[in-house]
Amino acid sequence: MLHTMRWFGPHDLVSLMDIRQAGCQGVVTALHQIPVGEVWSQEAIQERIDIIEQANLLYSPLHWSVVESLPVHEAIKKALPEREQYIENYRISLSNLAAKGIKTVCYNFMPVLDWSRTKLDFEMPDGAKALRFVWTDFAIFDLFILKRPNAPMDYSKAVQEAAKLKFEGMTNAEKAELQNTVLLGLPGSEEAFHLENFQSLLDQYQEIGADSLRENLHYFIQQVAPLAQELGINLCIHPDDPPFPLLGLPRVVSTESDLASLMEASPVRANGITFCTGSLGVRPDNNLPSIIRRFADRIHFIHLRTTKREQEDPLIFHEAPHLVGDVPMFEVIKAIHEEEVKRGGEQIPMRPDHGHQMLDDLHKKTYPGYSAIGRLRGLAEIRGMELAIARMT
Repeated sequence: MLHTMRWFGPHDLVSLMDIRQAGCQGVVTALHQIPVGEVWSQEAIQERIDIIEQANLLYSPLHWSVVESLPVHEAIKKALPEREQYIENYRISLSNLAAKGIKTVCYNFMPVLDWSRTKLDFEMPDGAKALRFVWTDFAIFDLFILKRPNAPMDYSKAVQEAAKLKFEGMTNAEKAELQNTVLLGLPGSEEAFHLENFQSLLDQYQEIGADSLRENLHYFIQQVAPLAQELGINLCIHPDDPPFPLLGLPRVVSTESDLASLMEASPVRANGITFCTGSLGVRPDNNLPSIIRRFADRIHFIHLRTTKREQEDPLIFHEAPHLVGDVPMFEVIKAIHEEEVKRGGEQIPMRPDHGHQMLDDLHKKTYPGYSAIGRLRGLAEIRGMELAIARMT
C-alpha cells in the first residue's frame, strides 16, 4: 500500500513535516477553500502541489496522491435542473486535476451531512479520546433539539422513552455539545450547520427516497466516469458513515449490494470504491474481506480504521484502536495484499483514519479524528501487519 495521511491544507495544525516524519509518501488533501460546485482551476491545483512539494529537495519526496474530496453539489444529489451545470463543473475539475498529474479522486454521496457522531471526545480506558456514536443520543437531538416532524417514526418506543428520560436530565451545556457535534460541518471546514435552518435542508429531501437518491447517484457517475476513464483518473466513492439512514435522509452506499449496484451502473474501471473499513464495518452484515475480493479491481483508495460495537440494539459504537474492534484487520490487509500482487506490485493509496487523540495531542486543538499521534500509531500498526503478511506470502 502507498502510505498517506490526510492534510487539510495550510491551516492544518498537523504539518506536512509531521506527515513526512510519519513515513508517508503521499498526501491526501482537497481545496477546501473553493465553494462546493465551483471549478477547481489548474492554477489553484498547482498552488497546492507546490506547497506540498516545496521541501522535496531537502527531504524525502512527498506528493499529492489523492483528492479527498471533490465534493458533489447538493443539486446533483437532488436532481435539480441546475445539476447539469454542476456536473459540467465537476468534469472540468477532473480534467484540470488530470492535467496536473493527480489521478485518484474520492467523493461521497451522503445527503446534507457527512460523517456523523454524537461524541467527539469519548474517553477510553487508557485516557485517550475517541469518536463515538450512541443511537439514543442521536434520537435526543432529532426528537427534542431539532424536533424534526415525523422523527418518532424512526425510533422504537424504548429508544424514545430512554431519550426523553436522558434529555430531561441533561444540562444546557450537554445539550449544546450534542447539538454542535451532530451539526459539525464537512471535514476540513471551520463552519457548521445552524439549527435555525437545518430543518429546511432536510425538507428538501422529503420527496427523495432511497430509490430516487440511488438513481441520481447512478446518473452522476454515468456522466463523469467515462471521462475519468479517458483521463486516467480513478474515481472512488466513500461509503456512508454511519452506514444507515439518519434524520429521515436516505443513504445508498452502505452495503455490498449498494456497491454492486453502483459498479454495474457504469462498468468502466474508473468508477471505483474508497474501501473504508470503519464505515462499512459498523454493519455486522458487511463481510469486509469478501467485499474486497469481490470488488478488488475497483478499489482505488483505502481507509483503514476499526470501530467497536458496544451494543447493537440500540446501536452504540466507538472508534477503536486500529488492530482491535470489529474489523478483521489481518484478513482485510491480507486481501488487499493479494490484490496488489495481482496488479504486479502496484501500491493502492491508503491512509490510517480517525486516530485517537492521545499523549501530547490531548493538550492541543485538533480536528476530531485527525490528530497526528493517534494516526501515527495506527499507521505504525498497519505497516507492521502489512510487512508481516507480505513476508508470509
